[in-house]
Amino acid sequence: MEDLIDNVMTFEAVTADIRIAVQSYFLEAQSDPEEPQFVWAYRIKIANEGKTTVQLLNRSWVITDAGGAVKQVDGEGVIGEQPVIAPGQHFIYTSGTPLTTATGFMQGSYEMQDEDGEHFFVEIPTFSLDSPYYSKHVN
Repeated sequence: MEDLIDNVMTFEAVTADIRIAVQSYFLEAQSDPEEPQFVWAYRIKIANEGKTTVQLLNRSWVITDAGGAVKQVDGEGVIGEQPVIAPGQHFIYTSGTPLTTATGFMQGSYEMQDEDGEHFFVEIPTFSLDSPYYSKHVN
């Protein structure tokens, strides 16, 4: 999708004509494996492929680390905004998350509202948080 970086894995899902595309990036400079503290940024493009204007109201994240620890994060909007997205338009933002393990994954949903005031939920696809400190072992 435009406005995302080429040659970076992109995870996508479409719900109710809203396309969510996510790319994640390990932030080496903000991470410290000795602590352990591992930090990622993720860039999300929310594209309205429908025929009505929508507004993002709330977000809900489930963040799981390599040890299976789960953190639920719920809140209003994204990065302090509740964007209104017209048909054929998109909204892009970047945020981040820390983990105490070298890998993990995130998934979630956005609560949206259409121009008629109807609320609906849009899937944020599951995406991986991988770092160079994670080694895959196959038994």
